[in-house]
Amino acid sequence: MHATHLLLEEPIRMASILESSKSSFFPAMSKIVGTLGPKSRSVETISSCLKAGMSVARFDFSWGDPEYHQETLGNLKVAVKATNKLCAVMLDTIGPELQVVNKNEHAITLEADAMVVLTPHQDQEATPELLPINFDGLAKAVKKGDTIFVGQYLFTGSETTSVWLEVDEVKGADVVCVIKNSATLAGSLFTLHVSQIHIDLPTLTEKDKEIISTWGVKNKIDFISLSFTRDAEDVRQAREFLSKLGDLSQTQILAKIENVEGLNHFDEILQEADGIILSRGNLGIDLPPEKVFLFQKAAVYKCNMAGKPAVVTRVVDSMTDNLRPTRAEATDVANAVLDGCDAILLGAETLRGLYPVETISIVGKICAEAEKVFNQDMYFKKTVKYVGEPMTHLEAIASSAVRAAIKVKASVIIVFTSSGRAARLIAKYRPTMPVLSVVIPRLKTNQLKWSFTGAFEARQSLLVRGLFPMLADPRHPAESTSATNESVLKVALDHGKVSGVIKSHDRVVICQKVGDASVVKIIELDD
Repeated sequence: MHATHLLLEEPIRMASILESSKSSFFPAMSKIVGTLGPKSRSVETISSCLKAGMSVARFDFSWGDPEYHQETLGNLKVAVKATNKLCAVMLDTIGPELQVVNKNEHAITLEADAMVVLTPHQDQEATPELLPINFDGLAKAVKKGDTIFVGQYLFTGSETTSVWLEVDEVKGADVVCVIKNSATLAGSLFTLHVSQIHIDLPTLTEKDKEIISTWGVKNKIDFISLSFTRDAEDVRQAREFLSKLGDLSQTQILAKIENVEGLNHFDEILQEADGIILSRGNLGIDLPPEKVFLFQKAAVYKCNMAGKPAVVTRVVDSMTDNLRPTRAEATDVANAVLDGCDAILLGAETLRGLYPVETISIVGKICAEAEKVFNQDMYFKKTVKYVGEPMTHLEAIASSAVRAAIKVKASVIIVFTSSGRAARLIAKYRPTMPVLSVVIPRLKTNQLKWSFTGAFEARQSLLVRGLFPMLADPRHPAESTSATNESVLKVALDHGKVSGVIKSHDRVVICQKVGDASVVKIIELDD
């Protein structure tokens, strides 16, 4: 090999830029969470979203009533059956969200340098001089010079539909502010966010508890996205509340980090939660813009090392109204994948955007391209080093399975799991090939009736990068004989063949428990 040749070895080949993007059964290893709403709730649109790559549906309770969301969820179930694609359900709590209440829904135009008063008297009319809000403690929380942001829905960062205010003085319960930019606020509710200020409201509000214990229990939701998580205690209280509800004791809690308080307690929150959502919209208000990427990189790394899903939000805002993302947005999605995130969460883009299906499809394509150049080798070494020695039994098996799969260039890793933990650990080492997680249902009883567990575990892996679940037939108790294990394996291999990830002469790595031992084996398929 000539020395000159070595100098030209780029990390990413320029030629690959000109190759066309191939579509496959797994459009991307990264997962996409879509928020269902007015523009994405018909059976037809949801079916297209599932085919385009959405694997988790988010129901945002900051707007819309439970009946509305129930109807949407009914449509989702029909779409799941029709497309034969699994989809998990995420309930997003309202949390201590402050809102401006505009009862008569007239658009309100605010002019830069004018004054506006925020008042807790919600019965008053909203005007350019007076904005009623749903919280009476604002005057106690703020002081002159504080920054307040008011915008419609989720902060799109568009300076014409959202406004920055600076607190000028506090008069009794009212807060007088200077308007920093001209904007028009349209609609009935705008969110209000005070930068770096503690809001004295519970993280799980009474309304949240009511929604979870009715809508959530009825629908056996897979994930709760805990808005405005501020410390580990928030997660513990939510978990305690869920465990009392019986049916939701398996529901996973994703802590949504959206302000400096959550950021300061990040390590303890990560320990308690099942995963993290980085709410960059709100963080972009609490943090200076130049600091947001640092938080993303640090937080995603910590999630990766803990083996818990990291979800990044607010990536292709412009696609709410446009068919194509901006170059910066496309680059941003790719960089989130290269940083190590598991999933991309779409909010306004699918909720009220004009192109929900195209958005999911394009985000999936960008993720797939980034995954091709993800430095797996470096990531693997970093993770092994972080985990350290001696490794636990499970970590050793998981990392060995991934190492073996990479060495033999396996096309897929198949893992048998009942709790889903083994599969998540394998995914933690970020193999370059998909991990088919065969969830073996377990019989459990509560003295009154027998039921199979497994559906929760299967759907919850839909948030983890590279993990693709399938439920085994509960008629085969996996522990019994090697014969039933073989038949389940055959089903998994057939599934892989049909979906195009396994071809003849491919190698496959299988990870399973046999009695008390864990076994990693490599098989080569004949025709």
